[in-house]
Amino acid sequence: MRSNLRRHASGSKIQQIRSSTENGGASLAASLQHHVDEHSALLHHSFQNSDGQPLYDDGRTWVRWPARFGYTAWKTLTSNPVNVLLVFVPIGIAFGATHGNPTVVFCLNFLAIIPLASLLSFATEEISVKLGQTLGGLMNATFGNAVELIVSIVALKDGEIRIVQASMLGSILSNILLVLGCCFLAGGIKHKEQKFNSTVASTMSSLMAVSTASLIIPATLYAAMGSSKPQDKKDNNILILSHGTSIILLILYAMYLVFQLKTHSHLFDEESEPEAGGENGTEGEQPKEHVLGPWAAGVALVIVTIAVAVCAEYLVDSIDSIVENAHISRTFIGLILLPIVGNAAEHVTAVVVATKNKMDLAIGVAIGSSMQIALLVTPFLVILGWIMGQPMSLQFEIFETVVFFLAVLVTNYLISDGKSNYLEGAMLLGMYIIIALAFYVYPDNPT
Repeated sequence: MRSNLRRHASGSKIQQIRSSTENGGASLAASLQHHVDEHSALLHHSFQNSDGQPLYDDGRTWVRWPARFGYTAWKTLTSNPVNVLLVFVPIGIAFGATHGNPTVVFCLNFLAIIPLASLLSFATEEISVKLGQTLGGLMNATFGNAVELIVSIVALKDGEIRIVQASMLGSILSNILLVLGCCFLAGGIKHKEQKFNSTVASTMSSLMAVSTASLIIPATLYAAMGSSKPQDKKDNNILILSHGTSIILLILYAMYLVFQLKTHSHLFDEESEPEAGGENGTEGEQPKEHVLGPWAAGVALVIVTIAVAVCAEYLVDSIDSIVENAHISRTFIGLILLPIVGNAAEHVTAVVVATKNKMDLAIGVAIGSSMQIALLVTPFLVILGWIMGQPMSLQFEIFETVVFFLAVLVTNYLISDGKSNYLEGAMLLGMYIIIALAFYVYPDNPT
């Protein structure tokens, strides 16, 4: 009997302890939630006027404009996680202006250009929405690869022809192998098999094949001439061929824009129909909020472009020291490192949309950007070098041309069926790593 009474008393005490603990935990949680709600309300209230309106919509001009500027700046800076690297922009410029250690200057400006590329992409998207489909497409074509273009113009001005050629080739390879591979891999892990518009992909891949031929022909012509002609005569012939080929490529790109935006726009409009209907797992997505107006986006483009040009100037100036001290070839810097900087924002965007099963958009970012480099930026730089008196040509080394041909061949083969999976992504990434290793040991002046 005593044993039963003790057990009963002990059980009652345990139950009381449990009850008090649960009540105390519940009251503590309720208290914490009350404080959180109170602070959230105060924080939300601090950005509103007495009428409950946001400060950036306040009727008082002296309140509205500073609040709107702060709101716009905050939304712009938080548009991409890589924007935290913006702290390196003033630091990189300061080190470059004071002629600091070239290696440090290179690394700082290397990191500074990454968030600037992100802001450039963000401002381009904002201004494109306000200009409509046709002008928006032209804006994206112009500013989509602006970082590579600016860096290449600075290098071309300084006579760094190898850096320019390697940067152009590297941008194409990083997009069709690294970016597309990451898209296929990330999307394939989340989705067993993904589909995209094979007609659009086939059109892009055909144009990429034409651009490949434009590089193979000058390289083979240079090899075919051999030692039968003086070096000056051979170089002059290659420049004539390059100038004529560049003009033809620019005309082809202009015709492609007309094809895409006007005469056959229905083929490309099919890309957005599944997304609008919510078939790709995007039923719950809210329409994207547009932060910048046309004028604000235009001002942002100018400011960011100037900042990229300044950082690119210091970056290119420090390349010679990097080559000497780190024993890294100019070809590797231009072909692997610089494209990663210029395409960082596009890499993130393409992978994110691929995980959301928007493969048409991912294909457009990866292959479309490569096509812009091959048909627009590279021919433009050849013509610009012609104007500036620099011997910029489409004659790449035989090894580089073969690598480019194989990369385009593999990519065209993988996208021809309009389907993708993670194994195809792993193949593209594996090929990119092999190419990167090859160019790491590839000399600047092969004999």
